[in-house]
Amino acid sequence: MKTVGLAGIAIVCGTMAFAAPTLERGEYLVEGPAACGNCHTPIGPNGPVMEMNQAGRLVEKTPGFTAIAPNITPGGRVADWTDEEFARAIREGITPGGSRVIGPPMPIALYSRLSDDDVMSIVMYMRSLPAVENDPGESVYDIPLPPAYGPPVTSVAHPEEGVTVEYGEYLAGPVAHCIECHSPMGPMGPDWVNQLGAGGFEFHGPWGTVISSNLTSHPEDGIAEWTDAELKQMITSGVRPDGTPMLPPMGYGYYSRMAPKDIDAIILYLRQLPPLPDPG
Repeated sequence: MKTVGLAGIAIVCGTMAFAAPTLERGEYLVEGPAACGNCHTPIGPNGPVMEMNQAGRLVEKTPGFTAIAPNITPGGRVADWTDEEFARAIREGITPGGSRVIGPPMPIALYSRLSDDDVMSIVMYMRSLPAVENDPGESVYDIPLPPAYGPPVTSVAHPEEGVTVEYGEYLAGPVAHCIECHSPMGPMGPDWVNQLGAGGFEFHGPWGTVISSNLTSHPEDGIAEWTDAELKQMITSGVRPDGTPMLPPMGYGYYSRMAPKDIDAIILYLRQLPPLPDPG
């Protein structure tokens, strides 16, 4: 396995600091709000197969593509990547050597805004996992993929943590990608310009078809009618206020491990989203 020094990215820029990555932060992100295992961990009849944590699986099969999340344990293809190559694959969707672009549903456009210390903490934690020998196969795309999702990511400062709209936006965007799944699709991907958080994204799986909910402050279609406590219950346990269960693919089990203050920050951010009706 090729690695490089992680400590060399500790610098200060204005009021935002690039802190040294930590294993603890990486574990919290991967097994909590980032919910990486929601795609990368095989699913059995009783839920995630944790002895194969992050070992890859078929995620989605549509007329346009078959998406397979690769094995990202040290037993998978990432074992030969440097830490920088691993981080680039996460934030830019480019594999080592630029030979392959990672396709959907990996939310590269949001991951490009992960801070340097958070993405390297994620890499550090992934390196610490047991090596699992598993080959889930290769993704196949019958739709055109872009040569790149944007300019190369050079350096991203870590936001100030706290129960603030700004940190909630970071958690709901680059980290937990709530706005990826809860915004309707446009011709170029999720429509964050006109319908940010308005819901309407369709998910197809063994549970049937699930349409993501409207997370804006709209009084009828959005979250305005629910209390913070009710929203927390839905996010972390997948149970509606009336007691009825919610359906996958939302990673309730992962979100249940989030720090309460981080959930508070996300809800604070969602509360200020402009009110939008459900997509027509």
